[in-house]
Amino acid sequence: MTFCSKRYFAHKVMGRIYLEHFGGSKLFVCGQCDTFLTNRGELISSRFTGATGRAYLFGKVVNLNYSETQDRMMLTGRHIVRDVTCKKCDAKLGWMYEFATEDGQRYKEGRVILERAMVTEIDGIEELALDELKKSD
Repeated sequence: MTFCSKRYFAHKVMGRIYLEHFGGSKLFVCGQCDTFLTNRGELISSRFTGATGRAYLFGKVVNLNYSETQDRMMLTGRHIVRDVTCKKCDAKLGWMYEFATEDGQRYKEGRVILERAMVTEIDGIEELALDELKKSD
């Protein structure tokens, strides 16, 4: 295990990077290497703006590396953020909100912005409910 920052660790065993995947019918992957990041079920909002244009706010995103915290003045006020990059290819994908100074912006804390230009949305596998599986037997 290697130390990346005060709160985050990258798990690397024998030089191999372990990636996570939690499925879904619509997936978001890294635009450069197709590493799984999240699914449409974790999408909170598609009405954000990043450095490259439109961006998405997600609740849970995996397979990321995190930078040190940075104090940034954004359109919605001052925030403490970390840049996020792909765990596999190190492409910059967006940022994570650590802290918002304004009460009305606190819902963003712990959430991740992925820039639309840096990710690709692809079809996943539709998960069938248990009742639907029983009916097909």
